[in-house]
Formats: sequence, structure tokens, C-alpha cells
Amino acid sequence: MRITETFNGNWTFRYGFEPAYVHVLQTGETVRLPHSAVELPYNYFDETDYQKPFTYQKVFDWRPDFEGREVSLIFDAAMADSVVYLNGEEIVAHKDGYTPFEARLTPHLKRGQNLITVKIDGSENPEIPPFGGQIDYLCYAGIYRDVWLKVTSPVSIANVKIETPDALAEQKTVTARVFFANPRALANSGTLDAKIRRRGGGDVAATSVEVDGNEATLTFTDLTGIDLWNIDDPVLYALSLKLSTEHGDDVLTQRFGFRTALFTPDGFLLNGKPLKLRGLNRHQAWPHTGYAMGRRAQEKDADILKYELACNIVRTSHYPQSNWFIERCDEIGLLCFEEIPGWQHIGGEAWQKESIENVRRMIERDWNHPSIVIWGVRINESQDSHAFYAETNRLARALDATRQTGGVRFITNSELLEDVYTMNDFILGNEELPGNNRGRVVLRDRVETTGITRPIPYMITEYNGHMYPTKRFDQEQRQAEHVTRHLLILDAVAGDGNISGSTGWCMFDYNTHKDFGAGDRICYHGVLDMYRIPKFAAYAYASQGDPKDGVVLQPVTFWARGERNMGGVLPLIVLTNCDYVDVTFGEWPAKRIYPDRETYPHLPHAPVVLDLRNVTPEEFGTWGRVWREGTFTGYVDGKAVKTVTLPADPVPARLEVAPDDTKLRAAEKDAVRVVVRVLDQCGNLLPYFEEPVTLSLVGPGRIIGPADHTLKGGATGFWIEAGDEAGTLDLTVTSRRFETQTVTFIIN
Repeated sequence: MRITETFNGNWTFRYGFEPAYVHVLQTGETVRLPHSAVELPYNYFDETDYQKPFTYQKVFDWRPDFEGREVSLIFDAAMADSVVYLNGEEIVAHKDGYTPFEARLTPHLKRGQNLITVKIDGSENPEIPPFGGQIDYLCYAGIYRDVWLKVTSPVSIANVKIETPDALAEQKTVTARVFFANPRALANSGTLDAKIRRRGGGDVAATSVEVDGNEATLTFTDLTGIDLWNIDDPVLYALSLKLSTEHGDDVLTQRFGFRTALFTPDGFLLNGKPLKLRGLNRHQAWPHTGYAMGRRAQEKDADILKYELACNIVRTSHYPQSNWFIERCDEIGLLCFEEIPGWQHIGGEAWQKESIENVRRMIERDWNHPSIVIWGVRINESQDSHAFYAETNRLARALDATRQTGGVRFITNSELLEDVYTMNDFILGNEELPGNNRGRVVLRDRVETTGITRPIPYMITEYNGHMYPTKRFDQEQRQAEHVTRHLLILDAVAGDGNISGSTGWCMFDYNTHKDFGAGDRICYHGVLDMYRIPKFAAYAYASQGDPKDGVVLQPVTFWARGERNMGGVLPLIVLTNCDYVDVTFGEWPAKRIYPDRETYPHLPHAPVVLDLRNVTPEEFGTWGRVWREGTFTGYVDGKAVKTVTLPADPVPARLEVAPDDTKLRAAEKDAVRVVVRVLDQCGNLLPYFEEPVTLSLVGPGRIIGPADHTLKGGATGFWIEAGDEAGTLDLTVTSRRFETQTVTFIIN
């Protein structure tokens, strides 16, 4: 039977590469994958530090279960120009930094010890997408995803494409096109057995076919009692395959779901029902480690989008992302818009050939994921290129006719070769438009933008972002404007039946090249910071969720009369999914304020806005009067469900150390986030507390990044990474003002 096991441990890493390295194990640092060749500072660094060659090596022993079988390594991804050698022989080269590749070891394996050498060149090679122009993100060098050892029969299952052509019918069908790997060109007649199983166990159907060749097709018909995959109940099934030939048996299990997804001129339909798409764009990056984070961190980002930000879709900007992330989207019901690598630039013939192969690799890797509803087959924000994009669309449709294609652009009147016109609309913030800085011109007319008068599927794939970069510790008024800009777009999209939905720019701040961002190598475009700590704008999204899934009540204020330019806190936005809010200022009687449907008529949950329409300046402490405590109580179905109290005189009361979890896995490069906040006497973040804290860790693990942190906007974050041994980790956080905090992590 097939063996698939992790191959991440005990690699030797060395800066630089020489041809002679492939013959002898070099001295270097012992590392575990996923690994970043260079761990960068939080900001103010030189990104050329990783734009050079590096060497990874590993010695492993020949095993008896290799005898007569196919042995290979599966690299989930490595950045960017990779060459793999076995015992001095080059066996595979791969130029795509975002998709898997397989290194077949069989012909060059020897009994005894074997030496794997991987050359990783982090240089921005102009013949490899996304390189050749300027890029507004970093492509961190290293073997930054998992590597797996795969041992199979000489004839094995290479891939399977599962389709559910009549998912909405009462009696359903499954077809599976199964591809075989047969590198020795052996006779491979035999039997392919297949079962469909439910989540949690229990067979749905079984079938068997005779095989004679390198491909076979299975069909299951008249399936009943099948549950659909949807965002509220993402039911998954598993197709289990067993190939039996004279050369041995091979098995493979692939998850899938029954669902339909269709972009139409009248909006997006999931399982035939309208669904307004609301989401954000995501980079696969973290402070210090860049791309190199393991399963937990990937899954956590999906959870944040779904459960903390109430999004129903994510765009994987601007490249295919970790399989752990996509699988988590399948599990929790988060839709995905996945696209090929690139940013504005289209290279020459070799570059375009590689980009077309990126389409193939992306689709063949991910075509069974029910969460993915559209393929992005155009380089983000590039100019038109008829022949190039005709081919990317042709290939995508040939590989997967079950999903539509999209191509993200920001130019108007662009040639539409895709099925869906996907547009980055940054018109909000363009001061050349009359009234735009007042927040009234927020989206361009679809016909004006596309130049196409006939009805077409249309989606907004980016907005805001660089038009109004905002730091989590910026002045209150700027943050309130940041919130307003996101609310205005969300409302406009919600109210336009011709727009399928939108993905805002972007989920969190990210490191970038010197040519972009705030000059410190950070683009502050996110609704979260790089530690995934929310800015006020995050609650513009969170508040659109159903209160049964979590009540949101977030005043967009630091509650200080002198924080704003003219003093006071009006107008005051309260982001909430409550029916109404009672507001009390000091000794004044409570005032009941309802959502602002006048300004935001289309949002599922409009914010409560306190302004001169419903309160007077005297009620909220004009300049020179005594500042009072504020209390906000949200009501759902007539019941008080949440109260937020903002003290008139906030003081540092507590240092909060909050890990996402305290249980970690050994020998998996498992990392858990920890957020440190300073809170006032009512439990609110102190936004301008910026003193240092010192971190120390005892046990088999490490703190990713520095041990000394200066709080930014009253908070900071970091990740604790487990080592190879089981045991306990004791994290200590010390500061000048507070008692020392200790958190114990258990590593199993």
C-alpha cells in the first residue's frame, strides 16, 4: 500500500550554493520545514537579503519498503527557482514558487545512505511569474511548505478529478476521472475499486471498473440522501480509490462536496440560491517567517475570516496558497477565488509559457475543493493581452468545465475573455471625482467601467487599500474614515443586484518592497495588522454577521474628548449587529439609537451613528466641560445582549496575555499566536500605551522574532513555535508596570 509521511525534519541549511555541494553533505544549520531562508525584521529591512541562492540538504537511509516500488518527494511549494539533486544527479527543476512538484527518486536511489540536495534561488528571475516588474508583496525564499516522502506501487494513482454534474437533482451522480502514474511504462491492466463515504463514516455507494491504460472513469448514479455543501453546513464526502494491478496495490482518498456555484448577471448563486459575496483578499505572509508557517497558522487565517470577520469568501491574492488553508475553507464553508501568480507585469514568451503552466498546476491541484468557486486566470491588474489570455482561459475550461473563469483588472473597457468580469474598483478616494471625498461616489457604473452594454457577471475584487492606508494606532478620525470607506462599499455592493459581491483590500497588513507601502516595508492596507489584531475597520465586516453567531458592539472611538481635531467624539459610529443601542453619557439619561438606514440602506446590519440628528453636543461633553463615562448597551429581540463601558479617565489596569491555544504538536513546526494587550479598568484596549514588554521561553520551542516587543497601539503579537520534543513551554511576559504573566503550553 501507499506510504505518505512527512519529510520535514533534519534538513541542513546553508547560505549560498556551489555545484560541488550536491555531492557531499555540507556543514550548516539543522532546520525543520517549513523554513524561511532569511527571517526578516518586522519592518525597515532589506528584502534583497533573501534574493540569492540557498542550499538545503538531507541524508536518509534506503529502506526495505523501497524495494521494487516508486519513491518520490512531494514538495508542496518552494520559492522560487528550485532544483533537486539525489546523490549528485539533478532529478527535477521547478520554477513556480506556489504549486507542488514531485522529485522522482527511484532511478538514483542506492542502498545505504542517500543525499538529497535542493538549490533554492530567491532571486527575482524575470522569466518566472510574478517577477520581471515591480511587485507589491514579498516572495520570501525557502522551502516554505511541507515536503512528503511518497512510496507507491510502480503503477499508482496520480490524481483524480471528481465532478457532481447534477448536484441539485434529487438523485445525484458522481463522476471521477482517475489518472495513473506509470513512469516505467509497465503493463497496468487491473481493477479500480471505489467507494463514496460520508463524513463521520458510512458508505454511500461503491463501484469497480477494469483498467487498461493510464486513465479510467468511474460513475456513481442514482445517489439519494445526499447533503449539499454550503457555507452554513459544509458537508464533505470522501472518494476512496484502490488500484490493483500485477505490480501491487495503491490507495488514495480525496474529499469533495456536492454543490453548484454560478456567477450570473443578476448576482452569484450557490446551490441555485442568491448569495451576496462579502470578503477580503489574503496574502500568505507573517512577520519574520514570511511564507513559512505550518498548518495551524494557515487554518487560523481561514477561521479568522469566517468566524471573526463574518466573510463568506476570500480571494487568494495573488497566487495559489497553502493546501492547509484551502482545506480549512472546505471544512468551514468559506468560498475561495483562487488565481495564478502575478502582479501587473506580463513577461516575454518564456514567462508567459510558465504562467500558462501555472494555470494547469493550480487547477490540477485544487479542482476537487468545493470552496473554490472561480479560477483567476489573468495576471492581477495587468493590461490586455489577447493571445495570452485566450490561452489561459482555454486551458482552464479544458481542465475544469465546472467552474467559471475570472481575470482581475483595474483598467476600464478591458477585453472580456473570462466568464466573469472581475474588477478592482479604487474610485473611492479619487479626489478628482466631485464629492468623492465626501464618500458619495463609491463604485463606478458597470457599463461605464466595462464598456459592455449586455448583461454580464460582475464582481468587485479589490477596493480601499492603498487609497486610504490606516495603521491600527492612527488617530481616531482617520480610523473612523477608514471604517466609513469600507461601510460605503459594502453597502453599495449589497444594494446592487448586478454585482455578485466584493473582496476588500485587504485582510491584514503585509510586508512589501521598498517601492510600496509606508517607507518601512509595510503596506498598512489591512483591516487587521500583521499580527491579525483588528483595527476598527475589521468590525465593519464582523458586524455583518448574524448576532446568533456572535454579538458585535464596537464604538469607533478611543473616548477622549481631545483626540479629534475639533474635540468631542461626534459623529460617533458604533459598529454592531444589534437591533438598537442604548447610549449613556455620564449622568444624562440613556438615549436609544437605531441603525443608520438613511446612510446605509442595504447593509445586513447598518451601524448606529451618533450625530446631531439624535444627540446634542451638550449631551456629549463640549470642550471645557467635565468628560464623562460612556456606556453602550446593544439589544437583540428586545433583550440586552452586550454592554461596553468606556471610562472617562482610563488607566492601565491589566496586562492581558492571550494565546490562541495552549496545546501544540511536537515535530510539526506547529506555531500558535499570542497577543499581548494593555487594558483599562473596563477591559478596553489602551490605544496609546507603547511601553516595552520582554518575552522569555523555557522548554522545547522558540519565540518567532525578537524577545523584546514595544507595544503598538496598546498591543503586540508573536508566535510560539514548538520544537521536536514533547514537554512543556513556559512563556513569561514582563513589563515595568504590571505583574509578570506566565503561560504554560503543552507539547504532545
